Amino acid sequence: MAAKTLILLTLLTVITSTSSLSDDPPTVYDMLQKYGLPIGLLPDSVKSYSLSPDDGTFVVELDKPCYIQFDYLVYYDTKITGKVNVGSITDLDGIQVKKLFFWFDVDEIRVDLPTSDNIYFTVGILNKKLDINQFETIHSCSDNALALSSSGDSSKRISQLPVTFDEVEMLITE
Repeated sequence: MAAKTLILLTLLTVITSTSSLSDDPPTVYDMLQKYGLPIGLLPDSVKSYSLSPDDGTFVVELDKPCYIQFDYLVYYDTKITGKVNVGSITDLDGIQVKKLFFWFDVDEIRVDLPTSDNIYFTVGILNKKLDINQFETIHSCSDNALALSSSGDSSKRISQLPVTFDEVEMLITE
């Protein structure tokens, strides 16, 4: 009888601990997926986030500001805010992208619905279409933009910089 009681108590403990695991609140990456967005839009250093179910406004806090090298070098501030809707993030603040020697605020991110291989970033009045594959995994942050820029990962070296005004204009409107 004591053995049956011990087995029953063990089973109850396992069931209770398993059910409490499923009660964990959704992560920010779960939230991104819920809205049809790739999880790799945010780095692995998310400390906390809040989301208003009423209007989709959110605040994401990172452990520290950092950089990730995608097709372009991207800077993440310690606080990222915006409004999430299915397939898009608008009113974005706290993410910048480097183009040539300048940093530009990313204002909006959106994906096609139904999903395609593309993701779109709005920077001011410019829109840039990128391959969504680079945003399908969560990336680690670096606190050193210079190391990422000089590593050669999709960034332009000095010898590859444009030499004429037309080449500069073409790069800006890419």
